[in-house]
Amino acid sequence: MNFLEERIKKDGIVKEGNVLKVDSFLNHQMDIELFDQMGAEYKKRFADKPINKILTIEASGIGIACIVAQHFHVPVVFAKKSQSINLDGEMYVAEVESFTHKCKNHVIVSQKFLGPEDHVLIIDDFLANGCALQGLIQIVQSAGATVEGIGIAVEKGFQSGGRIIRNLGFQLESLAIVESMDASTGEVVFREQ
Repeated sequence: MNFLEERIKKDGIVKEGNVLKVDSFLNHQMDIELFDQMGAEYKKRFADKPINKILTIEASGIGIACIVAQHFHVPVVFAKKSQSINLDGEMYVAEVESFTHKCKNHVIVSQKFLGPEDHVLIIDDFLANGCALQGLIQIVQSAGATVEGIGIAVEKGFQSGGRIIRNLGFQLESLAIVESMDASTGEVVFREQ
């Protein structure tokens, strides 16, 4: 069992509806030392890739992406979920559906921050059905950039997202893959990696 799986066993809470709450250390309150371990692990797994940008989606991926970026010494770009008055110029836009929030969002990245010269590592906290990742991949491809890999903290292995993304040919590295969860017992079973 790796460091993230151990932390999920210790502090994660399983709720009805295949919900795994990790808000005490991952996506509300953030354990920066844990994020640093995650960054080191992603650096190891993608060491042979010429990564020069990290891309994530607001909001929960941003903290992880920033710490990962320190290990690669590259900037972070995050896709915004809404247009704001301070966004100007040409934008890449993709529609994504959120498993957690049960809604569709248009995610936006300014064209000045992503271009054909970029080699991108996509980082996010959760992978369920893969809709957010597919939107981020679409944005990278629209920019003419290259997806060098995808790093996910927690993948719900019993949902289709991981299989879909791997079948598209991307190197997807999930630090913890949940095979099953039981809300009545609180048990989480991880896939052997």
